[in-house]
Amino acid sequence: MTKKTFKGSAMLNPVPCVLVTSQNNEGKVNVFTVAWVGTACTKPPMITIAVRPERLSYEYIKQTKEFVINLPNKDMVKTVDFCGVRSGKTIDKIKDCKLNLASSENVATPYIEDCPIALECKLKQIIPLGTHHLFLAEVLSVHVEETLIDDKGKIHYEKANLLCYSHGEYFGISKNPIGSFGFSVRKKRKKR
Repeated sequence: MTKKTFKGSAMLNPVPCVLVTSQNNEGKVNVFTVAWVGTACTKPPMITIAVRPERLSYEYIKQTKEFVINLPNKDMVKTVDFCGVRSGKTIDKIKDCKLNLASSENVATPYIEDCPIALECKLKQIIPLGTHHLFLAEVLSVHVEETLIDDKGKIHYEKANLLCYSHGEYFGISKNPIGSFGFSVRKKRKKR
């Protein structure tokens, strides 16, 4: 396979596409789109988002030290795009997008009820990197739409119709897995 070399670039694609809610010390809530989000640690559960300092939510999160990561479904793609290109400094995106907010359990910032999954986060550290700063946060609790949970308590993310972002475009995630963790080394069951 022949490859072409590019200069160093953040070409890690696709990535999850999420809506982040935050609020300032006066209780004003904002939402913005983040595609640079990642898992950092299992115990304690830690997550990262990369945020440009000029974003309104950067200021809000820095004030209150908390935010909520909301995982939207494919039906919300227009809202996701709108919240990524419009600024909360000039409009109320929650009102304009008709988003329904619900009270969180462990942080004052509300989550978006319209999203199938929401992660309440407490900021632990801000690491300046350049154009973006890395927000490292502990996940305090997670809200999951009940229809995604089976009788055994397993969460079926594939039923959530989540989004991903790849080099300027949005994509739905396939409902059909092509493998599961450890399948490459799992012993095959003998037929009886």
